[in-house]
Amino acid sequence: MNQQSLAPIDRVSLRARVYEILQRAIITGELEPGQRVRDQDIAGQLGVSRTPVREALQRLEDEGLVETRRGSLTRIMPLDTPAARDAFPLVAALHAFATRAATPHLAPADLAALRVANADLAAALSTEDVKGAIAADDRFHLRFIECARNSELAPTLDRLTSKIRRLEVARFGSLAGRRSVEQHGAIIVAAEQRNANLAAELVEQNWLGLGELILASLSQSEPQLQSNNPANNPEPR
Repeated sequence: MNQQSLAPIDRVSLRARVYEILQRAIITGELEPGQRVRDQDIAGQLGVSRTPVREALQRLEDEGLVETRRGSLTRIMPLDTPAARDAFPLVAALHAFATRAATPHLAPADLAALRVANADLAAALSTEDVKGAIAADDRFHLRFIECARNSELAPTLDRLTSKIRRLEVARFGSLAGRRSVEQHGAIIVAAEQRNANLAAELVEQNWLGLGELILASLSQSEPQLQSNNPANNPEPR
């Protein structure tokens, strides 16, 4: 991991900050699938005690991003295509629910924010900035989540999205990003017209299409992913 991302942090929301830093490092591949990690090493790099690191690793284990095995060995989970395949339909359905619930409440400022996010997505894709593209895509869909006025949506989607985000980083820009710009434009039009059902249907299609493209592109990599899975490679005795 590079020094910039692991610079010491202050004590404000320490537990959450450590979690966010580690989650981002896993999603972007800075912490690689299968890589072993030690809480004391991470604590030293971040300039914090081991307690918030252990808490963050436990939360990441609950999300399926980290695995702790016998002898307290902790490693980053390999890319899990079956888990992503299961997660994509649920993510799509929840985003559709959020869009349907949010559309009647969208203010002019919200619609403007959707247009800006989609423009940012197009700009990031034009420069092959995959991380920037995913961040813009997140801002687009987050606006619906925030306006849906349902406190359960964000935490539920956070848990599910962690299962697909690493695959998105690996494939988003080359496969589905440009199609998403056009689809987002249609979603905005439906939202402006207060057609909640159409907007929700378009959002669901957007996520399902992304999932299909990502999973299809990984089908040729399945043997490699399986060979990297710790469950299929037991530790030597």
